[in-house]
Amino acid sequence: MSLVANSEVNLRQKALWHGVERRRADRVAVTREIVTPQEWDRFAAGFDGAVQEQLCAYAETRWPSARPEPMLFSHDGEVIGGALMMIQRLPLGITSMSVCKWGPIFKDATRRDAAAIYPGMIDALVAEYAVDRGMMLSVLPRASTDPSHNWQYDHLISRRFRKGSTLLFPNRYIVNLRLSDADQRKSFEQKWRYHLNKADKAGLSFEHAGAERLDEFDVLYHAMTDRKNFADHSAYATIPALLAAESPALRPELFFVRHEGEVVAGAVIFKAGDTAVYLFGATNNQALPLRAGYFLHWNIIRWLRDNTRAKWYDLGGTDGFQGLHQFKKGMVGSAGVITPVPPVANFAARPFVMLLGENAFAARDAYYAFRRWLDVRLSGKAKPNQAKHEDSSAEGQ
Repeated sequence: MSLVANSEVNLRQKALWHGVERRRADRVAVTREIVTPQEWDRFAAGFDGAVQEQLCAYAETRWPSARPEPMLFSHDGEVIGGALMMIQRLPLGITSMSVCKWGPIFKDATRRDAAAIYPGMIDALVAEYAVDRGMMLSVLPRASTDPSHNWQYDHLISRRFRKGSTLLFPNRYIVNLRLSDADQRKSFEQKWRYHLNKADKAGLSFEHAGAERLDEFDVLYHAMTDRKNFADHSAYATIPALLAAESPALRPELFFVRHEGEVVAGAVIFKAGDTAVYLFGATNNQALPLRAGYFLHWNIIRWLRDNTRAKWYDLGGTDGFQGLHQFKKGMVGSAGVITPVPPVANFAARPFVMLLGENAFAARDAYYAFRRWLDVRLSGKAKPNQAKHEDSSAEGQ
């Protein structure tokens, strides 16, 4: 979809979800069906909203204590979307939480009735989990490519979902993939473009690789985390499962940069759906003076544009590190967006269930805060150094 068409969709969504019109919005009635994990991943491979957190191949490794429950939504016999729900028992086994991270997802996000389909999908989730099964329902929409607001989160709050946990550094850095080489380079910030020009002259080569080279990336990745002294609580262990996905569309792509016969940088990229995602990257000691990271991402952007249907390239966040903020901000440039992941939105049909669920989230947040403290104080891991004001709100580019 062109930038003009994308802007028209965003304008329609804004008109629909702000003020009186939001409250009067039409809903598309949907039917729901729980399917097997294998069926779900096959369907999701063709969805615009496909993302790793919404795949059973990822979730079963990432969250082993929760039970994945995939649900398809249909309208007039046509599949229009779905949601991978993670069912987590609460302490004492009194009830459970149902969590949807970065969903529900659209099959076709460009449909003219997309803004009416979303409330229908939320209706179905509320009916199934909050009403029929008495759970707390938690929904975390993805970061929006419209930096002015997140219309899906707006809808959840308008229907009395309650604001829940917020990421410590919520901003996501998203590159526009649908530009020519010349326009893309022009979009980069001046300093980023300067480093890329230097990298172009450093004798680097770019390689697209298959799953058989994952061991090579492993060596690079673990050497980097040791060298930089990062605390790694990432989802790195999910990569083998994703690479083994039945659908080729769901398998991440591996990319490497080589200098004088030696691999100096690499990346693992999820490329299904309308938004590609930078999962992991790694460099060795030679990469920094060679500006290999700039060369790597420049060529990934071009490869994604020419070989996938993705419109955007999500670079992820910064984990609070100023260097990552500067690097990613420069790459997003004037044509991309920096926009926050919204808070979790929680709903329960009964106050007691809401109280239990919110306390469970609070305990989880306290655990993660304590783990961050241990990483820095006791384990000597690198301490986040990004100023909070630089990540406290969306920065339109």
